[in-house]
Amino acid sequence: MNHNAPHPPLSPRPLRHLSEVHHRVVTAGRLRTSGVSVAEANEQCRPGGPWQQILPGVFLLHPGPPTSEERLHAVLMYAARESAAGVPAQPGAQEPHRPVYAEAMITGLAALTLHGFSSTPSLLSLDRIDVLVPRMRRLRSTRGARIVRTSPLPAAEQVTGVPVAPVPRALADAVTELTDAGAVRRLLTEAVRGGHCEPAAVVRELNEARLLGRPHVVDAVDSLLAEGRAIAEDRLYRMVQEYGLPDPVWNVDLRLPGGPHLGGLDAYWPEQAVAVELDTRAPRQGRRQEDDALWSEYARKREHLERLGITVVHITPRKLRDAMEQQATVIRTALMASCDRDPAAYVVVLPR
Repeated sequence: MNHNAPHPPLSPRPLRHLSEVHHRVVTAGRLRTSGVSVAEANEQCRPGGPWQQILPGVFLLHPGPPTSEERLHAVLMYAARESAAGVPAQPGAQEPHRPVYAEAMITGLAALTLHGFSSTPSLLSLDRIDVLVPRMRRLRSTRGARIVRTSPLPAAEQVTGVPVAPVPRALADAVTELTDAGAVRRLLTEAVRGGHCEPAAVVRELNEARLLGRPHVVDAVDSLLAEGRAIAEDRLYRMVQEYGLPDPVWNVDLRLPGGPHLGGLDAYWPEQAVAVELDTRAPRQGRRQEDDALWSEYARKREHLERLGITVVHITPRKLRDAMEQQATVIRTALMASCDRDPAAYVVVLPR
């Protein structure tokens, strides 16, 4: 080979069935199947050459800086199993198909940006992109890619054709690398305010990642839970209005006349003796006994109220977000069924 002669970019013709970005980012394995040897690929990546090696075993087939899309696919090609990375969904099909990335997905700040977060950096400004893989994979973090291991691997969500970790998992992986309390609080708050997920799901992932022992994370979680409860209460108000339910009394305490406190409720219909209680509990690291005690308190209160003839409808914030009409139907059914029940015991209703 004449090393002094200019070398035009090689054309891996068998890759033409892939979408445009996959003409520009390919693995060494895909190049070999196209007839391009390692030596030839390295020759193309000489200083000033038409190609560049963007990650170990992954080549960018142009000399300029990679685009955000190219960086994402390069990281996935590096982390995914070679047998699946770059393989079309339907070999031989006429229409272009994206590769299937087995056992790899974008996570951390990059994933949150893809999910539409406004408080995260742009993809181009990130020094490294986090990629989630099974715990037993033998991969090392390298320039441009941080390997995050887990078991089991969550189900990926497809965002702009890229496998992305669910928001709660991506949040946990992002928070792992953050030491700024304000940045953590902004991320967690946007997750809830933006309707991406419920606080309990976030806290569960932070708990699994053993992050709830960090003071700045604990403070952010406390703000998150308060935010989540306020949003759930607002959804409950909207549900009553939008689905034409009778107006209840809001945020009340019940007591027996001259007797003990029965507990607080988020909504109560005195004439029908129907109550709604929002379950905004979230598991907390190192607080198992506290969580169990809180659940026992919920259960005792519900059993006591039902013995008095009061129907208690238990609603989670997620059900209010994802199935509001169904929850309205449950409450309406309970209100209508009150005519067929024995009268409830008289209770005193007080503002909470």
